[in-house]
Amino acid sequence: MMHRVAETRRGRPTMNDVAATAGVALKTVSRVVNDEPGVNAATAERVRQAIERLGYRRNEGARVLRRGRTATIGLIIEDVADPFYSGLSRAVEDVARSHGSLVFTGSSGEDPRRERELVLAFCARRVDGLVVVPAGSDHAYLGPELAAGIRAVFADRPAGPDVDVDTVLCDNTGGARSGVAHLIAHGHRRIGFVGDSAVIFTAAERHRGFRQGLEAAGVPYDASLVAMGPPDQARVDADVARLMTGPHPPTALLTGNGRTTLTTLRALARYPSRVALVGFDDFDLADLLVPAVTVVAQDPPALGRTSAELLFRRLSGDNGPTERVELPTRLIPRGSGELPPAP
Repeated sequence: MMHRVAETRRGRPTMNDVAATAGVALKTVSRVVNDEPGVNAATAERVRQAIERLGYRRNEGARVLRRGRTATIGLIIEDVADPFYSGLSRAVEDVARSHGSLVFTGSSGEDPRRERELVLAFCARRVDGLVVVPAGSDHAYLGPELAAGIRAVFADRPAGPDVDVDTVLCDNTGGARSGVAHLIAHGHRRIGFVGDSAVIFTAAERHRGFRQGLEAAGVPYDASLVAMGPPDQARVDADVARLMTGPHPPTALLTGNGRTTLTTLRALARYPSRVALVGFDDFDLADLLVPAVTVVAQDPPALGRTSAELLFRRLSGDNGPTERVELPTRLIPRGSGELPPAP
């Protein structure tokens, strides 16, 4: 027995080594390693002690390849540095880990070509499935991969019309509508909208909700109070300056996402008049500012978790109709959205 243990230490221990050391059949070791029933407690403990003594580790790669899978999934997001996507990514990783899988992650930077490169690179590495936050709207390139058996779930934004895949979204339109209703309830009628680029699905949907909120209250839509574009500081500074120095500046603003809210707050700091503000997306320290920032909060971890769980359900054999899941938002009043119109 001791000779056998010493011999295995010269190489990587195998399941046969564990069986010999524990004095059991190979099938018994397999059952213990794979948490299968049919082994009495004393025998199972003896096998586990042999595993520990030999330093045996299950060959996950060989195991999943025998099942025709690689135990990896690909995740494509806009920017790994964005806190919104950090929360989404961590939730995808947690679900993948519970299924014995690893996650390859790439950032598209809102570039459709980069999105395509990442998706095809992950497929070339034989990932089992994909969670994609799309940068573009043309996904015909994904058709051959889907036909070959890759499963995909699109998160935060839908796929283009050329592919039929599961989608998990947040209620962008309803969330923006609730933000406008909140400002109107506090006396505002001249409400501006500072959003992300209009070509982005979520930005367009939130702008649509902004218009719906005004319409529901009988407040005319004024295009001069709308500013949409990249959320960089220079662009937002210029648009806020245009809004605030016009003949009829807004008394309140709805901002289209967390980054736009932050750049808008910096821009507003240059002006003496206080403007009510509701931001779409919560962000760190929003509750510590003065006034604290009222937000329409999404749940990025729920978005990632729901997308990943749906993907693994498909990988487990669910071939039901394509699903479109919409997660709710929540308005969190903190002070900035409750400021009354300036006299």
